[in-house]
Amino acid sequence: MRTTERAFSRRHLFCGLAGAAVSAAVTREVASPQSTGDRNPRRIDLHHHFGSPRWIKRVVEAKRQGWERFRDYTPDRAIESMDQGGTQAALISCTEPGVWFGDDFSKERQEAISLARDMNEYGARMVADYKSRFGLFAVLPLPDIDASLKEIEYAFDTLRADGVGLLTSYGDVWLGEKRLQPVFDELNRRGAIVYTHPTDAACCHNLANANPATVEWFVDTARSINSLLNETGTTMGGSPKEASAATRYGNIKFIWSHAGGALLGVVSRVVGTVSAADLAGTPKPNSKLYHIRRFYYDTAGSANPIAMQGLKTLAGSSQIVFGTDVPYGTSAAIGQALEACGLSRKELRAINRENALRILPKYS
Repeated sequence: MRTTERAFSRRHLFCGLAGAAVSAAVTREVASPQSTGDRNPRRIDLHHHFGSPRWIKRVVEAKRQGWERFRDYTPDRAIESMDQGGTQAALISCTEPGVWFGDDFSKERQEAISLARDMNEYGARMVADYKSRFGLFAVLPLPDIDASLKEIEYAFDTLRADGVGLLTSYGDVWLGEKRLQPVFDELNRRGAIVYTHPTDAACCHNLANANPATVEWFVDTARSINSLLNETGTTMGGSPKEASAATRYGNIKFIWSHAGGALLGVVSRVVGTVSAADLAGTPKPNSKLYHIRRFYYDTAGSANPIAMQGLKTLAGSSQIVFGTDVPYGTSAAIGQALEACGLSRKELRAINRENALRILPKYS
C-alpha cells in the first residue's frame, strides 16, 4: 500500500437474461453463498467514481448527495479498495450531479464547461500515473451541444478516453431526445462506450419526502432507457416515424447503472410483451427487446438474487458487468453479494471480467 498520494503534474497527462434459458440454470453449477470464488477474479469495475480536487471542493460546498464520501477521496485509497476486492482495473466516471449543481444550466454554463475539462484532465493523469489500474469515461458538459462535441474530440483524440460517462438526464432532457442527437451521432460514429449514471431531474428532487437515491434515481434510469427505445423524432406535421434513438445509435455500447434501475419493474410498459416465447426466441432486429439485449447493465447496488436473476432472464447474463459505485460501494462487498445470487461459476467469471472485455479488450 502506498503511504503518500502521488503528485499529479500536467506533463504526466500526455505520457504516454439470454432468454428463457435461465430456467435451465438449475441444471448447471451454481455458486454457493459460502464459496469464496476465484482466488484472483481480476475484476473490471465499470461503475467507479472519481473526483478532481476542484470537483470535490464544489461537491462539499454544495452538500450534494454523498458528499461526505468524497471529502477524503484519493486515487490511492481507491486502489486499496480495489486490491481488497480483487479488482484489476476500474473505469472512472463522474457521479451525479455531474459538472453543474443547480437546476438552471444557463447560470453555470461556463463553470460546467471548465469543470468538465478539469475532471477529464485529472482523470487522464490518474490513468497515466497508475498504469493499468484505471481507464477513463470522460465527462461532457451537456446539455451544451457545441461544448460537448469539442470535449468529445479532446477526450478521445488527445486524452485517449475509453468512453464517456453521462447522466441519465440533464434538466428536462433525457438521453434519447432529439435535442442531444448531434452529440450521440458523433459518439455513434466513433463506436463509443456510453456509461450512464442516474440523477434526479428538477421535477423530482424530493418526491414523497424521499431521498432521490431511494427511488428516483432508479426511475430516471428507466426513463432514459425508455427515451432511447421510443424517441423517433416524429414531427408535428405527422411525417413518417424515424427509427428509434436506440436504432439510430446502433454502434454505441450503452452501460446502465444499478441493473437498469427500475427497468425490470416497468418492462412490460417500456419494452412491451415479454412472454416466455419472446424470451426464448431471437428478438427481431432493432426491436425494443433487441436493444434491451444489446445494452449492458452493472451490478452496483443491485447484487441481489431478485435483480440479478430478473436481469439474467430479460437481457442475459452476458450483458451484466461488474460495478461497485466506489466510493459508495466496494468490490469486496459486491463480489461477496454476487456469490449469493444463484449464478453459476461460469456466469460469475463473465460478470466479473469477461463481459467487460468484449467492449474493452485492451484490459485483457
